[in-house]
Amino acid sequence: MADRKIVDDVHHITKKRGNGQLRREIWIDGQGHVARYNLAYINPALHSGDNGRVVGYDNQHGFHHRHYFGVITAVEFTNFDDIEDQFQGDWTALRSTS
Repeated sequence: MADRKIVDDVHHITKKRGNGQLRREIWIDGQGHVARYNLAYINPALHSGDNGRVVGYDNQHGFHHRHYFGVITAVEFTNFDDIEDQFQGDWTALRSTS
């Protein structure tokens, strides 16, 4: 059975709250486990590279990794909830500095 996309959300952020958009995509496998994900804060006014992705987490290209202002680093994957927490922490920190 092919992976099935269960979440495809885009939340537009007002200029007052930081501008840009939050993107959240999640696919599950036949057993209901997260097979693929893409979490991103996109704001071309802050970062023009990487299609405007300021910070993001995904597991494309065969490994779990973080994008941060164009720099890609591997991250340890324990579970998807942990990845979401890491993304939320990064996004919250960026929001408080803008």
